[in-house]
Amino acid sequence: MIMVTIKAGKRVSQVAILFCAILWSTSGLFIKIIEWHPLVIAGLRSLIAALFILLVRGLTRWGGTGGSFKAMLRSGPFWAAGFAYSATMILFVIANKMTASANAILLQYGAPIWAALLGWLIIGEKPRVGHWIALVMVMAGLFLFFSDGLVSGSHAGDLIAVLSGVCFGANSVFLRKGKDGDPAGAMLLAHVITALFCLPFLFIFPPSLSLGAIGALLFMGILQIGLASILFSYGIQRVRAVEAMLIAMIEPVLNPVWVLLVTGERPSPAALAGGAIIVTAVVVSSFIGGRHWRH
Repeated sequence: MIMVTIKAGKRVSQVAILFCAILWSTSGLFIKIIEWHPLVIAGLRSLIAALFILLVRGLTRWGGTGGSFKAMLRSGPFWAAGFAYSATMILFVIANKMTASANAILLQYGAPIWAALLGWLIIGEKPRVGHWIALVMVMAGLFLFFSDGLVSGSHAGDLIAVLSGVCFGANSVFLRKGKDGDPAGAMLLAHVITALFCLPFLFIFPPSLSLGAIGALLFMGILQIGLASILFSYGIQRVRAVEAMLIAMIEPVLNPVWVLLVTGERPSPAALAGGAIIVTAVVVSSFIGGRHWRH
């Protein structure tokens, strides 16, 4: 009976991560169709997401007297993780406006490799041989992206997407460094930081309001990143990281598909080839890490 319950709980966690990845995959499409400044989009999306997460999880969960969230606010790694994830979101939105959506998501997807290197520099976790092999593959993939970007004029957007992936990798490293931290709490903090940093740009780049843009923004804030954050926080605590990564592989696959179906934007052959190399590198690295973990 206990084994059945454990298996059922794991299955629910796998489904949670799957739906999280599907929701994440729609970001490129909605960023493309909202014709606002990227900082305005990022700020309003995070503001809505933060309010939604607080509403769902309850204010008392975060701020009761002596609550764990207050203790985490005194943690340096917790703040570092929040700023790193905030930078991830801001840079990703900017990259989507400057380059193809497929480029942005596939370049960001190299985050686990950057996490391995940053983990070595920040917390002394030396990369394994598999990580070095994966890094060489990622560099080969980046070469294809940037050789194509120089021709198409999306070089700056591709670089920003890479930086987004580096920040995402740093976020995971800081979460590991603060071993008693809460991923959901760090995500909430990141949304608050993003909103505070980006919302002043509303007055510099006032958006042109329309029902379509407002509806798309509400979808992103509530579902695409708000509900997705809750699903991810639930699932990642109950399945191994390698398994979660492999399930989430559906995100870089679906992201350019939604954009292609609605806007007709097609990734270049070089971008597809580079993205395939990067995704393969992440899978290989994760499998090697997963085997080592079991041993």
